[in-house]
Amino acid sequence: MSGLSEFDLIECYFRPLITRDDVILGVGDDAAILAVPNDTQLVVSMDALVADVHFAADDEPYGIGHKALAVSLSDMAAMGADPAWVTLALVIPEVDESWLAAFSEGLLALARRFEVQLVGGDTARGPLCVALQLHGLVPCGQAIRRSSAASGDLVCVTGTLGDAGLALRLRQQYGRGHQDPAREYLDRRLDRPDPRVREGVTLRGLASAAIDISDGLSADLGHILKASGVGAELTVDAVPVSDAFLRCTEGMDTDDALALALSAGDDYELCFTLPESRLGDLEEAARGWDVPWHVIGRITEVEGLRFIRGEDGNPFTVERAGYEHFR
Repeated sequence: MSGLSEFDLIECYFRPLITRDDVILGVGDDAAILAVPNDTQLVVSMDALVADVHFAADDEPYGIGHKALAVSLSDMAAMGADPAWVTLALVIPEVDESWLAAFSEGLLALARRFEVQLVGGDTARGPLCVALQLHGLVPCGQAIRRSSAASGDLVCVTGTLGDAGLALRLRQQYGRGHQDPAREYLDRRLDRPDPRVREGVTLRGLASAAIDISDGLSADLGHILKASGVGAELTVDAVPVSDAFLRCTEGMDTDDALALALSAGDDYELCFTLPESRLGDLEEAARGWDVPWHVIGRITEVEGLRFIRGEDGNPFTVERAGYEHFR
């Protein structure tokens, strides 16, 4: 047990690594004071990660810190917002200084990468839980919403899908000890997701709607369809998967592997819709992206989400829609 007080803990481990000019007052007072630029709107997201629900309590603390911020950065990416400030509420069972050092290093390293300043928060004793509120900025009227997809729009995704879900399935079946490079790649995708912030900002003015893939493509695209009052038809053979995914699903039923890629969560890629007339603009804008993107379907007037096989157009069934906490 450490002799650190709550205030010592904050001072030792959660002093920001960067300082932004728009932070008037940050960590160390009763509340932060932040300057929102003119002609800019504030975008706010909140995420809570609970031990043995969102991550295993014995996961490496650096990865827990990284992922805690990454999931909120992914929300900003889906809105086309530039992340700016974050507050942290950390509940821990005891003060373990080595755990705190690694956790804060993971969180603050990602914050530094995206120029996000930690401006406040709270600590408490209890079951391990990490809650962050992230604030971002977007030019007035340019935030990307879920509610503007239109019939005829293309459905697109960034990166590859199913990696994190497959990593979790393999970890549950076989444990953590392995020397397989493909498994290691999948584990990184689960434990240290890479939020698509640059890609989201690029989509401002191009995408008609967007969402990040946290609960699985079928579930998250469903939120766009419901908000927009439209449907979609996806070609499952067009859904991108990684070489590691293919390597680790050798011997698995092909339909089962496809269903996993369509329904598994935690990839934190972006799913977005785009008028077909803007496809050339997207190709130009995406030249600076860190990941590829793929067209996987089209928005339809008929509501509901339908999957088809590319070679014959036959329907494909995904029985598990995606992750839900209370079902």
